[in-house]
Amino acid sequence: MGNTLTSRSQDYSQWYNDLILKGGLADYSAVRGCMVIKPYGYGLWENMRDVLDKMFKDTGHQNAYFPLFVPKSLFEAEEKNAEGFAKECAVVTHYRLKTDPDNPGKLIVDPAAKLEEELVVRPTSEAIIWNTYKNWIQSYRDLPLLINQWANVVRWEMRTRLFLRTAEFLWQEGHTAHATKAEALEETTRMLDVYANFAEEYMAMPVIRGVKSVNERFAGAEDTYCIEALMQDGKALQAGTSHFLGQNFAKAFDVKFADKDNKLEYVWATSWGVSTRLIGALVMAHSDDEGLVMPPKLAPLQVVIVPIYNKDAEARQRIDDKAAEIINGLKSKDIRVKYDNDDTNRPGWKFAEYELRGIPVRIALGPRDLDNNQAEVARRDTKEKQAMSLDGLVDNVAQLLVDIQQNMFDRALKFREDKTSKADTWDEFVRLLDEKTGFIYAHWDGTPETEDKIKELTKATIRCIPLNNVQEEGKCILTGNPSTQRVVFARAY
Repeated sequence: MGNTLTSRSQDYSQWYNDLILKGGLADYSAVRGCMVIKPYGYGLWENMRDVLDKMFKDTGHQNAYFPLFVPKSLFEAEEKNAEGFAKECAVVTHYRLKTDPDNPGKLIVDPAAKLEEELVVRPTSEAIIWNTYKNWIQSYRDLPLLINQWANVVRWEMRTRLFLRTAEFLWQEGHTAHATKAEALEETTRMLDVYANFAEEYMAMPVIRGVKSVNERFAGAEDTYCIEALMQDGKALQAGTSHFLGQNFAKAFDVKFADKDNKLEYVWATSWGVSTRLIGALVMAHSDDEGLVMPPKLAPLQVVIVPIYNKDAEARQRIDDKAAEIINGLKSKDIRVKYDNDDTNRPGWKFAEYELRGIPVRIALGPRDLDNNQAEVARRDTKEKQAMSLDGLVDNVAQLLVDIQQNMFDRALKFREDKTSKADTWDEFVRLLDEKTGFIYAHWDGTPETEDKIKELTKATIRCIPLNNVQEEGKCILTGNPSTQRVVFARAY
Protein backbone atom coordinates (compact mmCIF):
# COMPACT_ATOMS: atom_id res chain seq x y z
CA MET A 1 0.00 0.00 0.00
CA GLY A 2 1.51 3.35 -0.97
CA ASN A 3 1.56 6.35 1.31
CA THR A 4 -0.25 8.68 -1.08
CA LEU A 5 -3.09 10.30 0.86
CA THR A 6 -6.35 11.67 -0.43
CA SER A 7 -6.35 15.42 0.29
CA ARG A 8 -8.78 16.99 2.74
CA SER A 9 -10.23 19.25 0.04
CA GLN A 10 -10.74 16.33 -2.35
CA ASP A 11 -12.55 13.94 0.01
CA TYR A 12 -12.37 14.62 3.74
CA SER A 13 -13.89 11.29 4.71
CA GLN A 14 -11.43 9.32 2.57
CA TRP A 15 -8.55 11.47 3.85
CA TYR A 16 -9.51 10.48 7.39
CA ASN A 17 -9.68 6.77 6.56
CA ASP A 18 -6.36 6.96 4.70
CA LEU A 19 -4.70 8.54 7.73
CA ILE A 20 -6.02 5.93 10.18
CA LEU A 21 -4.94 3.02 7.97
CA LYS A 22 -1.69 4.31 6.47
CA GLY A 23 -0.65 6.12 9.64
CA GLY A 24 -0.70 2.78 11.44
CA LEU A 25 -3.42 3.57 13.99
CA ALA A 26 -5.99 0.88 13.19
CA ASP A 27 -7.20 -1.66 10.68
CA TYR A 28 -10.46 -3.27 9.68
CA SER A 29 -11.29 -6.62 11.26
CA ALA A 30 -13.10 -9.81 10.31
CA VAL A 31 -16.02 -8.64 12.47
CA ARG A 32 -18.21 -6.17 10.62
CA GLY A 33 -18.17 -2.78 12.33
CA CYS A 34 -15.28 -3.63 14.66
CA MET A 35 -11.68 -2.49 14.35
CA VAL A 36 -8.22 -3.73 15.22
CA ILE A 37 -6.27 -1.05 17.10
CA LYS A 38 -2.66 -1.39 15.95
CA PRO A 39 0.33 -0.89 18.30
CA TYR A 40 0.86 2.74 17.27
CA GLY A 41 -2.82 3.57 17.81
CA TYR A 42 -2.92 1.62 21.05
CA GLY A 43 0.22 3.43 22.25
CA LEU A 44 -1.66 6.70 21.71
CA TRP A 45 -4.66 5.34 23.63
CA GLU A 46 -2.37 4.17 26.46
CA ASN A 47 -0.92 7.68 26.79
CA MET A 48 -4.44 9.16 26.88
CA ARG A 49 -5.53 6.54 29.40
CA ASP A 50 -2.53 7.07 31.68
CA VAL A 51 -3.02 10.84 31.82
CA LEU A 52 -6.77 10.57 32.41
CA ASP A 53 -6.33 7.81 34.98
CA LYS A 54 -4.04 10.05 37.03
CA MET A 55 -6.51 12.93 36.73
CA PHE A 56 -9.30 10.66 37.99
CA LYS A 57 -7.23 9.41 40.92
CA ASP A 58 -6.17 12.96 41.76
CA THR A 59 -9.88 13.81 42.12
CA GLY A 60 -10.48 10.90 44.52
CA HIS A 61 -11.67 8.12 42.21
CA GLN A 62 -10.74 4.44 42.32
CA ASN A 63 -10.79 1.88 39.52
CA ALA A 64 -12.93 -1.27 39.60
CA TYR A 65 -14.25 -3.70 37.01
CA PHE A 66 -17.81 -4.91 36.41
CA PRO A 67 -19.14 -7.72 34.18
CA LEU A 68 -19.47 -7.43 30.42
CA PHE A 69 -22.89 -9.11 30.58
CA VAL A 70 -26.01 -7.48 32.03
CA PRO A 71 -29.09 -9.62 32.81
CA LYS A 72 -31.96 -8.28 30.70
CA SER A 73 -34.16 -7.73 33.75
CA LEU A 74 -31.53 -5.42 35.28
CA PHE A 75 -31.07 -3.60 32.01
CA GLU A 76 -34.82 -2.92 31.88
CA ALA A 77 -34.98 -1.55 35.42
CA GLU A 78 -34.33 2.09 34.47
CA GLU A 79 -36.82 2.51 31.64
CA LYS A 80 -35.40 5.58 29.91
CA ASN A 81 -31.90 4.14 29.85
CA ALA A 82 -33.13 0.78 28.54
CA GLU A 83 -35.29 2.42 25.88
CA GLY A 84 -32.44 4.73 24.81
CA PHE A 85 -30.01 1.87 24.15
CA ALA A 86 -32.43 -0.90 23.10
CA LYS A 87 -31.79 -0.60 19.35
CA GLU A 88 -28.01 -0.91 19.82
CA CYS A 89 -27.96 -3.96 22.09
CA ALA A 90 -26.24 -7.23 21.31
CA VAL A 91 -27.95 -10.05 23.23
CA VAL A 92 -26.63 -13.45 24.33
CA THR A 93 -29.35 -16.11 24.22
CA HIS A 94 -27.38 -19.41 24.32
CA TYR A 95 -24.24 -20.63 26.02
CA ARG A 96 -23.07 -23.53 23.86
CA LEU A 97 -22.43 -24.69 20.30
CA LYS A 98 -22.52 -28.25 19.06
CA THR A 99 -21.59 -30.16 15.91
CA ASP A 100 -24.26 -30.09 13.22
CA PRO A 101 -25.40 -33.73 12.79
CA ASP A 102 -26.16 -33.05 9.10
CA ASN A 103 -22.77 -31.41 8.49
CA PRO A 104 -20.02 -32.59 10.87
CA GLY A 105 -17.65 -29.81 9.78
CA LYS A 106 -20.05 -27.11 11.02
CA LEU A 107 -21.11 -25.86 14.46
CA ILE A 108 -24.65 -24.85 15.34
CA VAL A 109 -26.24 -23.28 18.40
CA ASP A 110 -27.33 -25.99 20.83
CA PRO A 111 -31.07 -25.39 21.35
CA ALA A 112 -30.83 -27.20 24.70
CA ALA A 113 -28.37 -24.55 25.93
CA LYS A 114 -30.79 -21.63 25.97
CA LEU A 115 -30.19 -19.21 28.81
CA GLU A 116 -32.93 -18.87 31.41
CA GLU A 117 -32.49 -15.12 31.14
CA GLU A 118 -30.98 -13.33 28.15
CA LEU A 119 -27.82 -11.29 28.73
CA VAL A 120 -27.22 -7.87 27.20
CA VAL A 121 -23.60 -7.21 26.19
CA ARG A 122 -23.00 -3.91 27.96
CA PRO A 123 -23.65 -0.79 25.88
CA THR A 124 -23.07 1.13 29.15
CA SER A 125 -22.81 -0.14 32.73
CA GLU A 126 -25.27 1.86 34.86
CA ALA A 127 -27.58 -1.15 35.38
CA ILE A 128 -25.01 -3.70 36.51
CA ILE A 129 -23.17 -1.11 38.61
CA TRP A 130 -26.21 0.25 40.41
CA ASN A 131 -27.42 -3.24 41.15
CA THR A 132 -24.03 -3.78 42.82
CA TYR A 133 -24.07 -0.43 44.65
CA LYS A 134 -27.23 -1.52 46.42
CA ASN A 135 -25.07 -3.96 48.41
CA TRP A 136 -22.22 -1.50 48.95
CA ILE A 137 -24.20 1.49 50.26
CA GLN A 138 -26.06 1.40 53.57
CA SER A 139 -25.02 4.54 55.43
CA TYR A 140 -23.87 8.10 54.76
CA ARG A 141 -20.45 6.81 55.86
CA ASP A 142 -20.30 4.82 52.58
CA LEU A 143 -20.65 8.03 50.56
CA PRO A 144 -19.44 9.46 48.32
CA LEU A 145 -18.65 6.33 46.30
CA LEU A 146 -16.30 7.36 43.47
CA ILE A 147 -15.68 4.51 41.02
CA ASN A 148 -14.27 4.40 37.48
CA GLN A 149 -13.79 1.47 35.15
CA TRP A 150 -11.71 1.06 31.99
CA ALA A 151 -13.58 -1.31 29.72
CA ASN A 152 -14.96 -2.13 26.30
CA VAL A 153 -18.60 -1.66 25.33
CA VAL A 154 -20.74 -2.84 22.45
CA ARG A 155 -23.26 -0.67 20.61
CA TRP A 156 -24.48 -2.35 17.45
CA GLU A 157 -23.94 0.45 14.94
CA MET A 158 -25.06 -0.09 11.37
CA ARG A 159 -22.96 2.71 9.85
CA THR A 160 -19.48 2.56 11.29
CA ARG A 161 -16.27 4.59 10.96
CA LEU A 162 -12.88 3.77 12.46
CA PHE A 163 -12.57 5.26 15.98
CA LEU A 164 -15.56 7.58 15.54
CA ARG A 165 -18.33 4.98 15.54
CA THR A 166 -17.65 1.25 15.88
CA ALA A 167 -19.73 -1.64 17.19
CA GLU A 168 -17.15 -2.23 19.92
CA PHE A 169 -14.94 0.46 21.41
CA LEU A 170 -12.76 1.12 24.43
CA TRP A 171 -13.64 3.72 27.02
CA GLN A 172 -13.75 4.65 30.66
CA GLU A 173 -16.95 5.17 32.57
CA GLY A 174 -17.18 6.81 35.95
CA HIS A 175 -20.14 6.01 38.22
CA THR A 176 -20.48 7.90 41.47
CA ALA A 177 -22.97 7.99 44.34
CA HIS A 178 -23.54 10.97 46.66
CA ALA A 179 -25.55 11.95 49.71
CA THR A 180 -26.88 15.22 48.28
CA LYS A 181 -27.96 16.70 44.99
CA ALA A 182 -25.43 19.52 45.40
CA GLU A 183 -22.54 17.05 45.77
CA ALA A 184 -23.64 15.10 42.68
CA LEU A 185 -23.92 18.28 40.61
CA GLU A 186 -20.48 19.39 41.82
CA GLU A 187 -19.06 16.01 40.74
CA THR A 188 -20.71 16.30 37.30
CA THR A 189 -19.12 19.67 36.58
CA ARG A 190 -15.79 18.67 38.16
CA MET A 191 -15.44 15.76 35.74
CA LEU A 192 -16.49 17.95 32.83
CA ASP A 193 -13.61 20.24 33.78
CA VAL A 194 -11.24 17.24 33.91
CA TYR A 195 -12.25 16.30 30.36
CA ALA A 196 -11.99 19.89 29.10
CA ASN A 197 -8.55 20.33 30.68
CA PHE A 198 -7.37 17.06 29.15
CA ALA A 199 -8.66 18.02 25.69
CA GLU A 200 -7.04 21.44 25.78
CA GLU A 201 -3.81 20.78 27.69
CA TYR A 202 -2.93 17.36 26.27
CA MET A 203 -4.82 17.00 22.98
CA ALA A 204 -4.21 20.70 22.10
CA MET A 205 -7.89 20.78 21.11
CA PRO A 206 -10.05 23.71 22.27
CA VAL A 207 -13.55 22.77 23.45
CA ILE A 208 -16.80 24.45 24.40
CA ARG A 209 -18.18 23.35 27.78
CA GLY A 210 -21.93 23.21 27.93
CA VAL A 211 -25.11 21.37 28.76
CA LYS A 212 -27.14 19.35 26.25
CA SER A 213 -30.70 20.11 25.24
CA VAL A 214 -33.41 17.65 26.32
CA ASN A 215 -33.33 15.97 22.88
CA GLU A 216 -29.58 15.33 23.09
CA ARG A 217 -29.52 14.26 26.75
CA PHE A 218 -28.17 10.84 27.82
CA ALA A 219 -30.98 8.32 28.29
CA GLY A 220 -31.80 8.21 32.02
CA ALA A 221 -30.04 11.48 32.92
CA GLU A 222 -31.56 14.66 34.32
CA ASP A 223 -28.81 16.72 32.72
CA THR A 224 -25.93 15.94 30.36
CA TYR A 225 -22.87 18.18 30.31
CA CYS A 226 -20.47 17.94 27.37
CA ILE A 227 -17.37 19.23 25.69
CA GLU A 228 -17.72 20.01 21.99
CA ALA A 229 -14.81 20.32 19.58
CA LEU A 230 -14.66 21.52 15.97
CA MET A 231 -13.04 19.36 13.30
CA GLN A 232 -11.27 20.73 10.21
CA ASP A 233 -14.25 20.04 7.94
CA GLY A 234 -16.36 22.36 10.10
CA LYS A 235 -18.31 19.57 11.77
CA ALA A 236 -18.65 19.30 15.55
CA LEU A 237 -17.54 16.29 17.55
CA GLN A 238 -18.81 15.51 21.04
CA ALA A 239 -15.55 14.68 22.82
CA GLY A 240 -16.78 13.82 26.32
CA THR A 241 -19.91 13.77 28.46
CA SER A 242 -20.69 14.00 32.17
CA HIS A 243 -24.20 13.14 33.32
CA PHE A 244 -26.16 14.22 36.38
CA LEU A 245 -28.44 11.21 36.90
CA GLY A 246 -30.43 12.59 39.83
CA GLN A 247 -32.01 9.75 41.80
CA ASN A 248 -33.29 7.84 38.73
CA PHE A 249 -30.97 4.86 39.04
CA ALA A 250 -31.09 4.84 42.84
CA LYS A 251 -34.88 4.51 42.65
CA ALA A 252 -34.75 1.93 39.86
CA PHE A 253 -32.39 -0.27 41.90
CA ASP A 254 -33.61 0.76 45.39
CA VAL A 255 -30.25 2.18 46.52
CA LYS A 256 -30.85 4.00 49.82
CA PHE A 257 -28.63 5.18 52.63
CA ALA A 258 -29.24 6.06 56.28
CA ASP A 259 -28.39 9.73 56.82
CA LYS A 260 -26.97 11.18 60.05
CA ASP A 261 -30.48 11.21 61.55
CA ASN A 262 -30.87 7.53 60.55
CA LYS A 263 -33.47 8.50 57.97
CA LEU A 264 -33.45 6.49 54.72
CA GLU A 265 -32.81 8.53 51.55
CA TYR A 266 -32.14 7.66 47.92
CA VAL A 267 -28.60 8.46 46.81
CA TRP A 268 -27.75 10.93 44.04
CA ALA A 269 -25.78 9.73 41.04
CA THR A 270 -23.46 10.73 38.21
CA SER A 271 -21.83 8.96 35.29
CA TRP A 272 -19.22 10.25 32.86
CA GLY A 273 -17.09 8.86 30.04
CA VAL A 274 -14.71 9.34 27.14
CA SER A 275 -13.71 6.74 24.58
CA THR A 276 -11.31 5.84 21.77
CA ARG A 277 -13.36 8.37 19.77
CA LEU A 278 -10.82 10.87 21.16
CA ILE A 279 -8.25 9.37 18.77
CA GLY A 280 -10.53 10.24 15.85
CA ALA A 281 -10.95 13.74 17.29
CA LEU A 282 -7.19 14.22 17.58
CA VAL A 283 -6.63 13.08 13.99
CA MET A 284 -9.32 15.35 12.54
CA ALA A 285 -8.41 18.38 14.65
CA HIS A 286 -4.72 18.57 13.71
CA SER A 287 -3.61 16.41 10.80
CA ASP A 288 -2.79 17.62 7.29
CA ASP A 289 -2.49 16.32 3.74
CA GLU A 290 0.93 14.81 4.44
CA GLY A 291 -0.21 12.73 7.41
CA LEU A 292 -0.87 12.69 11.11
CA VAL A 293 0.17 15.56 13.37
CA MET A 294 0.59 14.38 16.97
CA PRO A 295 0.53 16.72 19.99
CA PRO A 296 3.85 16.06 21.79
CA LYS A 297 2.28 15.37 25.19
CA LEU A 298 0.40 12.34 23.80
CA ALA A 299 2.53 11.24 20.83
CA PRO A 300 3.64 7.60 21.25
CA LEU A 301 6.99 8.74 19.87
CA GLN A 302 8.04 12.37 20.40
CA VAL A 303 11.45 12.49 18.72
CA VAL A 304 13.07 10.34 16.04
CA ILE A 305 16.76 10.53 15.14
CA VAL A 306 17.64 9.54 11.58
CA PRO A 307 21.35 8.97 10.84
CA ILE A 308 22.65 10.01 7.41
CA TYR A 309 25.26 7.32 6.79
CA ASN A 310 27.86 6.84 4.10
CA LYS A 311 30.08 3.80 3.73
CA ASP A 312 32.73 5.18 6.10
CA ALA A 313 32.64 2.90 9.17
CA GLU A 314 34.46 5.45 11.30
CA ALA A 315 31.97 8.19 10.42
CA ARG A 316 29.11 5.80 11.13
CA GLN A 317 30.51 5.05 14.59
CA ARG A 318 30.84 8.79 15.32
CA ILE A 319 27.17 9.31 14.42
CA ASP A 320 26.06 6.32 16.53
CA ASP A 321 28.03 7.60 19.53
CA LYS A 322 26.62 11.13 19.27
CA ALA A 323 23.08 9.75 18.77
CA ALA A 324 23.45 7.62 21.92
CA GLU A 325 24.52 10.70 23.86
CA ILE A 326 21.50 12.70 22.61
CA ILE A 327 19.13 9.80 23.36
CA ASN A 328 20.39 9.49 26.93
CA GLY A 329 19.86 13.21 27.42
CA LEU A 330 16.32 13.11 25.99
CA LYS A 331 15.38 10.03 28.02
CA SER A 332 16.62 11.75 31.18
CA LYS A 333 13.86 14.30 30.48
CA ASP A 334 11.28 11.52 29.94
CA ILE A 335 11.12 12.28 26.22
CA ARG A 336 10.05 9.30 24.09
CA VAL A 337 12.76 8.90 21.44
CA LYS A 338 13.75 6.40 18.76
CA TYR A 339 17.03 6.00 16.89
CA ASP A 340 16.25 4.63 13.44
CA ASN A 341 19.53 3.08 12.33
CA ASP A 342 17.82 0.46 10.17
CA ASP A 343 19.78 0.63 6.93
CA THR A 344 17.21 -1.28 4.84
CA ASN A 345 15.41 2.03 4.18
CA ARG A 346 16.92 5.24 2.86
CA PRO A 347 16.73 8.49 4.91
CA GLY A 348 14.25 10.06 2.44
CA TRP A 349 11.84 7.16 2.91
CA LYS A 350 12.18 7.46 6.69
CA PHE A 351 11.50 11.21 6.58
CA ALA A 352 8.24 10.62 4.66
CA GLU A 353 7.22 7.76 6.97
CA TYR A 354 7.74 9.77 10.17
CA GLU A 355 5.94 12.73 8.65
CA LEU A 356 3.02 10.42 7.85
CA ARG A 357 2.99 9.15 11.44
CA GLY A 358 3.08 12.66 12.86
CA ILE A 359 6.26 12.39 14.97
CA PRO A 360 6.59 15.92 16.47
CA VAL A 361 10.38 16.32 16.07
CA ARG A 362 12.83 14.71 13.65
CA ILE A 363 16.59 15.03 14.04
CA ALA A 364 18.87 14.23 11.08
CA LEU A 365 22.51 13.59 11.90
CA GLY A 366 25.28 13.12 9.32
CA PRO A 367 29.10 13.37 9.20
CA ARG A 368 28.98 16.97 7.93
CA ASP A 369 26.61 17.88 10.77
CA LEU A 370 29.06 16.49 13.30
CA ASP A 371 31.92 18.43 11.69
CA ASN A 372 29.84 21.60 12.10
CA ASN A 373 28.73 20.63 15.64
CA GLN A 374 25.06 20.76 14.64
CA ALA A 375 22.02 18.68 13.66
CA GLU A 376 19.11 19.34 11.32
CA VAL A 377 15.94 19.55 13.40
CA ALA A 378 12.51 19.45 11.72
CA ARG A 379 9.19 20.11 13.48
CA ARG A 380 6.10 18.32 12.19
CA ASP A 381 3.47 20.98 12.93
CA THR A 382 4.95 23.69 10.68
CA LYS A 383 7.41 21.53 8.67
CA GLU A 384 10.14 24.08 9.45
CA LYS A 385 13.74 22.87 9.56
CA GLN A 386 16.64 24.49 11.33
CA ALA A 387 20.28 23.77 12.03
CA MET A 388 20.59 23.43 15.80
CA SER A 389 23.88 23.37 17.72
CA LEU A 390 24.73 20.07 19.38
CA ASP A 391 25.61 22.12 22.47
CA GLY A 392 22.36 22.38 24.40
CA LEU A 393 20.49 20.32 21.77
CA VAL A 394 18.60 18.27 24.36
CA ASP A 395 17.29 21.34 26.20
CA ASN A 396 16.39 23.05 22.93
CA VAL A 397 14.47 19.99 21.65
CA ALA A 398 12.62 19.74 24.98
CA GLN A 399 11.58 23.39 24.61
CA LEU A 400 10.64 22.80 20.97
CA LEU A 401 8.19 20.09 22.06
CA VAL A 402 6.57 22.61 24.44
CA ASP A 403 6.38 25.17 21.62
CA ILE A 404 4.81 22.66 19.22
CA GLN A 405 2.16 21.70 21.80
CA GLN A 406 1.21 25.35 22.30
CA ASN A 407 1.27 26.16 18.57
CA MET A 408 -1.07 23.25 17.81
CA PHE A 409 -3.56 24.55 20.39
CA ASP A 410 -3.28 28.14 19.17
CA ARG A 411 -3.78 27.07 15.55
CA ALA A 412 -6.84 24.94 16.41
CA LEU A 413 -8.29 27.80 18.48
CA LYS A 414 -7.84 30.29 15.64
CA PHE A 415 -9.49 27.83 13.24
CA ARG A 416 -12.46 27.52 15.61
CA GLU A 417 -12.75 31.29 15.99
CA ASP A 418 -12.66 31.74 12.20
CA LYS A 419 -15.39 29.10 11.84
CA THR A 420 -17.69 30.54 14.54
CA SER A 421 -20.55 32.86 13.55
CA LYS A 422 -23.75 34.41 14.83
CA ALA A 423 -27.04 34.07 12.97
CA ASP A 424 -30.11 36.20 13.66
CA THR A 425 -32.43 35.01 10.88
CA TRP A 426 -33.31 31.68 9.33
CA ASP A 427 -31.88 32.64 5.92
CA GLU A 428 -28.62 33.74 7.53
CA PHE A 429 -28.46 30.51 9.54
CA VAL A 430 -28.90 28.29 6.47
CA ARG A 431 -26.42 30.34 4.43
CA LEU A 432 -23.74 30.15 7.16
CA LEU A 433 -24.28 26.41 7.57
CA ASP A 434 -23.70 25.80 3.88
CA GLU A 435 -21.03 28.40 3.15
CA LYS A 436 -18.93 28.57 6.29
CA THR A 437 -19.92 25.50 8.33
CA GLY A 438 -18.56 25.45 11.91
CA PHE A 439 -20.28 26.64 15.09
CA ILE A 440 -23.25 28.99 14.79
CA TYR A 441 -24.60 30.84 17.83
CA ALA A 442 -28.30 31.45 17.36
CA HIS A 443 -31.49 31.96 19.35
CA TRP A 444 -33.83 29.00 19.91
CA ASP A 445 -37.20 29.02 21.62
CA GLY A 446 -36.29 26.17 23.96
CA THR A 447 -38.75 23.58 22.65
CA PRO A 448 -37.83 20.04 21.49
CA GLU A 449 -40.24 20.45 18.56
CA THR A 450 -38.34 23.42 17.16
CA GLU A 451 -35.03 21.64 17.66
CA ASP A 452 -36.37 18.60 15.78
CA LYS A 453 -37.62 20.77 12.92
CA ILE A 454 -34.27 22.58 12.57
CA LYS A 455 -32.49 19.22 12.47
CA GLU A 456 -34.94 17.88 9.88
CA LEU A 457 -34.48 20.93 7.63
CA THR A 458 -30.70 21.38 7.94
CA LYS A 459 -29.17 18.31 9.68
CA ALA A 460 -27.79 20.73 12.26
CA THR A 461 -28.26 19.98 15.94
CA ILE A 462 -27.87 21.95 19.14
CA ARG A 463 -24.39 20.93 20.25
CA CYS A 464 -24.77 22.54 23.66
CA ILE A 465 -26.00 25.45 25.70
CA PRO A 466 -22.66 26.93 26.82
CA LEU A 467 -22.00 27.14 30.54
CA ASN A 468 -22.06 30.72 31.88
CA ASN A 469 -23.83 31.68 28.66
CA VAL A 470 -24.52 35.35 27.98
CA GLN A 471 -28.20 36.09 28.61
CA GLU A 472 -29.76 38.28 25.93
CA GLU A 473 -33.22 38.83 24.57
CA GLY A 474 -33.79 37.58 21.04
CA LYS A 475 -36.08 35.71 18.71
CA CYS A 476 -35.86 32.05 17.70
CA ILE A 477 -34.39 31.76 14.19
CA LEU A 478 -37.14 29.35 13.11
CA THR A 479 -40.33 30.32 14.99
CA GLY A 480 -39.66 33.94 15.96
CA ASN A 481 -40.70 33.10 19.52
CA PRO A 482 -38.88 34.86 22.38
CA SER A 483 -35.50 33.52 23.51
CA THR A 484 -33.21 34.48 26.38
CA GLN A 485 -29.88 33.15 25.06
CA ARG A 486 -28.04 31.85 22.03
CA VAL A 487 -27.14 28.17 21.75
CA VAL A 488 -24.47 26.45 19.68
CA PHE A 489 -25.64 24.78 16.47
CA ALA A 490 -23.53 22.67 14.09
CA ARG A 491 -23.64 19.65 11.87
CA ALA A 492 -21.89 16.91 13.76
CA TYR A 493 -20.33 13.47 13.77
